[in-house]
Amino acid sequence: MKTRLFIFCLLFLFAASDLSAQCAMCRATLENNVSDGQIGIAAGLNIGILYLFAAPYLVIGTIAFLWFKKSKAITEGDA
Repeated sequence: MKTRLFIFCLLFLFAASDLSAQCAMCRATLENNVSDGQIGIAAGLNIGILYLFAAPYLVIGTIAFLWFKKSKAITEGDA
């Protein structure tokens, strides 16, 4: 099991090398708006990025918490 987890993490790190790519049109639009003093679009985009970043961790954390509680309830029932 630990070997599979290690291989998965290793593959994930190698696959993450292209994550710094950006959409050229989005970047140009944001740079133009910020240079004109309009930071509303950039702030909205940053909030959207944070939402997309946090959502999977919240889902996985919730599932892990529920799994832990159920596992703990099962082991306490056996004792």
